[in-house]
Amino acid sequence: MSIITSPQTDAGLFRPSASGNLAGYAAIAVAVAIWAGFALSIRAMGASGLTTADVALIRYGMPALLLCPFIPSRWAMLRKVRLSDALMVFAGAGLPFFWIAAAGGAATSTAHVSALIAGTVPVSVALVTFLLTGARVPVRRMGGLAGIVLGVVALAFAQPQTGHGDIGRGVAMLLAASLLWGAYTVGLRRTGLDAIGCTLLVTLPSFVILAGLFAFGLVTTHFGRFSLGEAMPFVLVQGLGVGIVSTLSYAMAITRLGPARSAVIGSLAPVLATLGAVPLLGEALTPVVTAGVCAITLGVVLANRA
Repeated sequence: MSIITSPQTDAGLFRPSASGNLAGYAAIAVAVAIWAGFALSIRAMGASGLTTADVALIRYGMPALLLCPFIPSRWAMLRKVRLSDALMVFAGAGLPFFWIAAAGGAATSTAHVSALIAGTVPVSVALVTFLLTGARVPVRRMGGLAGIVLGVVALAFAQPQTGHGDIGRGVAMLLAASLLWGAYTVGLRRTGLDAIGCTLLVTLPSFVILAGLFAFGLVTTHFGRFSLGEAMPFVLVQGLGVGIVSTLSYAMAITRLGPARSAVIGSLAPVLATLGAVPLLGEALTPVVTAGVCAITLGVVLANRA
């Protein structure tokens, strides 16, 4: 998630343009396509020769290495981040988030992954904010959040045709991943970091921890047993797309279109992922799944418009 990144800033961090332009819409279109690709790649891991640890190494290793030249210019900013905020950002979008999302995706479907993580972020952010500050959800947003909750209930009863896994456990894992992403969103607002600084805070600790896990043989890896062709989709979607491109393109969209409009357009990611999973992964588009995804998407739109 993308992450799939979801709305990660407010007007206090970026200055929205008075009127959106073509560059802003192009940027948000790129971000939405990558967020949909994230959900598809999470589901595709099970059918590939790569393990969760292998894909995680691609997801966090590539951005960490590619953005190393920016560490000196961002080091002063990173050192000023409070430990509690840094932990929220790292856990919410780093290795803990990825591992939980992958576990949830293995037992569900692409529609579940995309809708239950990205689609439920408004609820997760509201819950995390309430726990940290006691701030209550404005009444005008209640209708949108209620729509999201109804969509979650519908998807909880939509049995994916995966042939294995516990749907209840999978949904619970994906909702836990959404809660982590909500913590990431709130934590990032508190850090005041720019897009590159945020990416470094997420990827560097994840990469270091993964390197240690690989070095001591604490994770399962198929390195050397899969081809470059098998790894390439994950390199493009997870390493480059989610790791770098979506973060920067979403930041650009916010500066040109504003956070609310960007979030509304971003809510189309679950729809795109669900539709793409039909021809690409052979997943069924059942009436219950359709209703759940539509309810969550409509809820996100209403919540952000409010």
